[in-house]
Amino acid sequence: MTDEFGMVDPTEAESFGDEWEEIDVSDTDADRIARQRDRDFDEFRKRIKDNERLKVEQSVFDDATYAAIYKLVQDGYVSAFGGPVSTGKEANVYEALGADDREVAIKIYRINASDFRQMREYLEGDPRFRGIGNDKGKTVLAWTKKEFANLERAAAAGVRVPEPIAVQRNVLVMELVGQADDRARRLAEVTVENPQTAYEVVREYMRRLYSAGLVHGDLSEYNLIIHDGELVVIDLGQAVTVHHPNAGDFLDRDCENVASFFNRQGLTVEASNLHEFVTTADPTP
Repeated sequence: MTDEFGMVDPTEAESFGDEWEEIDVSDTDADRIARQRDRDFDEFRKRIKDNERLKVEQSVFDDATYAAIYKLVQDGYVSAFGGPVSTGKEANVYEALGADDREVAIKIYRINASDFRQMREYLEGDPRFRGIGNDKGKTVLAWTKKEFANLERAAAAGVRVPEPIAVQRNVLVMELVGQADDRARRLAEVTVENPQTAYEVVREYMRRLYSAGLVHGDLSEYNLIIHDGELVVIDLGQAVTVHHPNAGDFLDRDCENVASFFNRQGLTVEASNLHEFVTTADPTP
C-alpha cells in the first residue's frame, strides 16, 4: 500500500469486549450553572450572543448550552470561540481554540430541532442507553455522549477519526480536521486518484470498527473525509454496538454504500465480499 491513505496503527489494548459503561444523562454542572445564572455566566453568555461571527440561532443556543460552553471554558478545554464551520439539521460545528491554542471543533446538537424519532432508532437496543425513556432532551444528551464514546472506541481500535477531547451536555469538543477556512473535503467531493488503496483503507477501518464492537450505521462517501493524504471517518453519533438489534441491517447498508461508491470509481466490489471481510477476524485480502 502506498503512503497515500496510510492507516494508523491500533493502540495497544486488551481485546475488546462488552465493557460498555451506562451513559449518565442526569444533571451536570452545566445544568446547575444554567439554573444559578451568576453575573460571570451572564457576561459570558452576552459576549457569545453578541459575537457577529456566530449568527446565534435560538434553536442551537439555549441557556443550558451556553452553560455547557462556559463549563468547558472553565475546565480549560476551550479558550476562545470562533465562527461556524458547518451547519446542519441536527447540529452546528464551530471553530474554537482549545488548550495550548490548539484549533478544535465544537459540535453543538440542537435540543429542539433534532430528529428524535431517528435518534431513537439507533439508541433503542444499545446496551449503553437503557432507561433513557422518551424524554427528547435526554435522548439528545445521550446521543452527544454516545458520539464521544464511539469516537474513543474507534480511535483505540486504530480507526482515524477526529480525536474526542471533551463532552458537556449537548456540546462535543473534538479535533478540527483541516482548517476552518480550508475544510477537509468529503470523499464525495474529490477525485479519488487511487481508488484501490482508498477502498482497502475503508474496508480495514470497517473491520476494525466491527472488531471493536461497533457498526458505523451511516457509512458512505459523505461520512469519509480526506486530509493530508489520510482518510478520516466522521459522524459516529449513530454508530451502534454489534449487539444492537438492527446492527446487521446497518452493516449491510454500510457495505452496500461503500461497494456502490467504489464501483463508480472503476473497481469491482461486491457488498457480500466486503461484509465477509469486515466480519471475519483474520480476513484474507
